[in-house]
Amino acid sequence: MNKNELKKELISHHAHFIKSMQSLPKAQWHVSYHEKWSASQLLDHLVKSVSPVKSALSLPAFLLQFIFGKANRKSKSYEELVARYHEKLEAGGRASGRFVPPQKPDAIDILSIQLEKIVISLAKKIDSFSEDQLDQLILPHPLLGKLTLREMLYFTIYHVQHHQRQLETQSIT
Repeated sequence: MNKNELKKELISHHAHFIKSMQSLPKAQWHVSYHEKWSASQLLDHLVKSVSPVKSALSLPAFLLQFIFGKANRKSKSYEELVARYHEKLEAGGRASGRFVPPQKPDAIDILSIQLEKIVISLAKKIDSFSEDQLDQLILPHPLLGKLTLREMLYFTIYHVQHHQRQLETQSIT
């Protein structure tokens, strides 16, 4: 995906998640099914996971390179990145530390607005980087290790879709 496609995918998939979340009956927001996170926890988790990506892309390229280095390989495709994520999940990988949401996140409406603003800001930050920089600069991912910026954006796009499917499963149950 090029920069414009990345921005479009980020915004559309997160907007779809927010709309789905808000369409659930409020009584269902904090209900957990099958030992999975509740809808409100999924929302909180997405805010916690997208925020550091936006913060990192707020830094100038030279500083990202200084802090994290440069890639020694070409970026994986979207499909390859998704397959690697599934491998890690199947091996028992889970969110940890600051990415784990509390049992009952507060202010769901505020979290929805916050996620929307973070994603729009992140999409704008993509323009600060060239296509080459997206494949050269790296960021650490807590489960996947070092990812190029493009791969991190692929992950962010897929991650919301992954949780969208969980949300849809909960609304059926």
